[in-house]
Amino acid sequence: MKFTETAVQGGYLIEVEPRGDARGFFARGFCRREFEAHGLNPNVAQANLSFNREKATLRGMHFQAPPHAENKLVRCTRGSIFDVALDLRHDSPTALRWAGVTLSAENHSMLYIPEGCAHGYLTLEDDTEVFYLVSEFYAPDCEGGVLWNDPAFGIEWPIPPVVISERDRKHPLFEVSTLRK
Repeated sequence: MKFTETAVQGGYLIEVEPRGDARGFFARGFCRREFEAHGLNPNVAQANLSFNREKATLRGMHFQAPPHAENKLVRCTRGSIFDVALDLRHDSPTALRWAGVTLSAENHSMLYIPEGCAHGYLTLEDDTEVFYLVSEFYAPDCEGGVLWNDPAFGIEWPIPPVVISERDRKHPLFEVSTLRK
């Protein structure tokens, strides 16, 4: 696997290194040793799957607060997405910065989102499926979110979102005083 650090400290674009033959290819999509060698948390508590019927569906920007803050490893298994990690850590040199990458069924790439960051994505095709591993169990009392189009972040979505849940439309505007500790 090839690890490329993103604009968010501790966030990585992870590309598989396929070994092909006449049958197709084989590639590792996860390796505890390689994650540890890059200082990444390799623990997996849950695997989540999201299906999105329409292009331009936005999900985000979500996080889980301590004591259930989580790392995520996100992969698009059908279709394509623009996937975003947003740094909400108060002590991070990349606080309030975001990193966005295109993940698709064709490129097999993944985005590692470190604990303390919000996560969201926008589908770029109809019938898109996203699979992600998380390091903590879901804890409803610790879930939170920030507004996907908050000017404090300036996330540059590649197309205008069309489908957004009521919950995601109502996330609060960010206040610097609320940076997660």
